[in-house]
Amino acid sequence: MAIKPEVGSWYQNETEDTFEVVAFDPEEDYIEIQYYDGAVEEIDLDTWGEMGVSAAEPPEDWSGSYDLQQEDYGVDLERHGGDDDWQNSVDNME
Repeated sequence: MAIKPEVGSWYQNETEDTFEVVAFDPEEDYIEIQYYDGAVEEIDLDTWGEMGVSAAEPPEDWSGSYDLQQEDYGVDLERHGGDDDWQNSVDNME
């Protein structure tokens, strides 16, 4: 095995699919990976060695694997308002 899988690290295979290792148990001989599109796959160590894995940078858009829409972020990104919408609570202290 050329590259040892590490939980939380990102990799890519020979077809340039990007994925993160989300679980690894060498005693049970399995690695759980999650592709950027959210798909999860469990593989064994032999398959890992055959995948042609190389280290990769995490994607800039972290939300890809979570299948989130803009409205799911929990913040109204389109909200525009007057000065009253952005008051600093410290300004009201005496």
